[in-house]
Amino acid sequence: MTLPLDDPSLYLNRELSWLQFNRRVLDEARDPSVPLLERVKFLAIFGSNLDEFFMVRVGGLQQKVLNGVTRGSMGDKMRPKENLVRIREVVAELVEAQYRCWQDEVKPALRDQGVVLRGEKDLTPDHRKFVQEMFRAQIFPVLTPLAVDPGHPFPHLANKSLNIAVVLRRPGEPDLLFAVVQVPPLRPRLVELPLDADRPKNAIALLALETVIRLHLGDLFHGMEIVESVCFRVTRDSDFELEEEEVDDLLRAIEENVKQRRRGHPVRLEIEGTAPAAVEQFLTAALDILPEDVTRVPGELDLTFLFQVHALPGFGSLRDAAALPTLVKEFPTPQGMWAAIRARDILVHHPYESFKHVVDFIEAAADDDNVHAIKQTLYRTSSDSPIVKALQRAADRGKQVTAVIELKARLDEERNILWAKELEKSGVHVVYGFIGLKTHCKVALVVRKEENGTMRRYVHLGTGNYNPQTARTYTDIGLFTANPRFADDATLLFNYLTGYAVGPQWQKLIVAPTRLQPFMLEKIEQEAANQRAGIPGRIAAKINGLLEPVIVQALYRASQAGVKIDIVCRGICALRPGVPGVSVNIRVTSVVDRFLEHSRIFYFENAGDTEVYVGSADWMDRNLSRRVEVVFPIEQPDLKARVIDEILALSLADNVKTRELQADGSYRRVVAADGQPPVRSQQRFLDCASEAVRIAALAVTPEQPSSPKVARKGRRPGTKSPGNPYR
Repeated sequence: MTLPLDDPSLYLNRELSWLQFNRRVLDEARDPSVPLLERVKFLAIFGSNLDEFFMVRVGGLQQKVLNGVTRGSMGDKMRPKENLVRIREVVAELVEAQYRCWQDEVKPALRDQGVVLRGEKDLTPDHRKFVQEMFRAQIFPVLTPLAVDPGHPFPHLANKSLNIAVVLRRPGEPDLLFAVVQVPPLRPRLVELPLDADRPKNAIALLALETVIRLHLGDLFHGMEIVESVCFRVTRDSDFELEEEEVDDLLRAIEENVKQRRRGHPVRLEIEGTAPAAVEQFLTAALDILPEDVTRVPGELDLTFLFQVHALPGFGSLRDAAALPTLVKEFPTPQGMWAAIRARDILVHHPYESFKHVVDFIEAAADDDNVHAIKQTLYRTSSDSPIVKALQRAADRGKQVTAVIELKARLDEERNILWAKELEKSGVHVVYGFIGLKTHCKVALVVRKEENGTMRRYVHLGTGNYNPQTARTYTDIGLFTANPRFADDATLLFNYLTGYAVGPQWQKLIVAPTRLQPFMLEKIEQEAANQRAGIPGRIAAKINGLLEPVIVQALYRASQAGVKIDIVCRGICALRPGVPGVSVNIRVTSVVDRFLEHSRIFYFENAGDTEVYVGSADWMDRNLSRRVEVVFPIEQPDLKARVIDEILALSLADNVKTRELQADGSYRRVVAADGQPPVRSQQRFLDCASEAVRIAALAVTPEQPSSPKVARKGRRPGTKSPGNPYR
């Protein structure tokens, strides 16, 4: 009997699926073929990911349990209480595997390569003298010992801060006393020690800051007997809901919301594995946390300090080869960008091709006397953003500049508030988008008076944030165009975001929350209808998350009709592939490699007249229903063929860094079949970017236009195309 498509057994749980993603991150740290310092980086990423998971997902579930919510989650219908039990089981297993990897594999391998993390027992007399002098001069002045007794309540501990619980007594008295010392959060976690005389000059010895402090607790508690010291760490709930309809000042309300986050209820206590039971009991009572929310850690707490190890200078042989983004040939100079974009649409594939072109686009607009207006959305940006500075400079020069800043970008609210205020001071029109919706689309619009006196609009559309820092490590796609229909839509979009507009009639852009979900359903259903009519159907997508039940059910129906469906989904996936009678025609894979897969691509066979769309939205409920998102077609023939034949096809062909989702929710690593060459998609993209530069340098004749045949149809992802450099 075929199950109804809304049966909970056909859906994977959101939180457990996310933990499977973080397991794939951990797998990179456990892979001996990955360069050693990159394994260190993946251990740190795993820990950072887990912190955010507890702050947001676990915190939200705990609030539901406290409030008596029993309604199951979307799709799989798992209730909050059961969900927490399952999460604790999986997290315990993953943390154990993380520390086993660190203690048994990576840490000894680092030692062999000259990077030594020392403990208290490993210090020489010279080291102890150095540490003592450094402690008294630099660390002691900033420490504040906090007694805990009837006159001194248990202190509020900052989210994710590392602390030392100290058990002590007065000389000659039996009663134990308790105190807390916070490890200074603004100092590097690791202290570099002087080299031993017998160590190679390229070696480095490191000591954890908490060890330095523990060695000198007697200086903090003068005359007291130190009985015990235990490191511990608290993660707090950061999943606050803002009732936007009830606030008069959104900026002020979010500032207050950020302050509340710092005071959120503890959701996890990490404590050293050797800690006495009495210390754990004292902390759980003081923090009002359940024993099942305590994680005993078999090593150093908070392995995000390994980011500091990864950043150590030198040791080039222990890292991935440097990835230098290439410049696209269409943009010889920033000043020539306008002519280049007028001539043809230009697609840039980051980080293989430089994000500098995006920065140049905004900077050129700021400095060009013929540019009258700049409008841009900002979701997340860097701490020292050249784009923000360019917008400020443009406003200072009298241009009309509008920035739509999403204040509610989770965990980036403080940075966005800062930039919003700075932009306003410069005269930029700052808009915070819609009440109840996040503005997640990535769009920039430049209005320029041309040499002949006409006004022309230039548009950049992207899949990633306007953030030069993350653009080095996220894979994204950007499109530059002066196509009037795209420009009309971009103008309508900004009017929609900054003013009042009801139901704009889009020509090219597919915009959420009003149009994107119905559009995707129509495209999926059309493939199913074509297949049933005897016309081969085909769907391929590259996304970060798949959760929306309506989309999952549409994909199930298409699979039942016989449509072949390939999905490269980096993170959460609620769909179960390979279920007999439901999803046997669906294959779901995930690529985890040195860069974070972030671009979203949607391919539909469309009865041979192939269509491809790119944008900022995943197949998640939040993207389709609770955000302003933009998905747009790639129509210029050569760019369309490139996205299909190269970017999407190569992602689907990866057999080195790909894991395939199984029906039970686990992932199996894909390996090349006998006689099949290994395909590592990200490395191929790097190689091809470098090759394109080499070929361009050797070129002596202008590039010929694309073949009309390829231009008209495009190609199915996975099919061989003439001259495809990725084959």
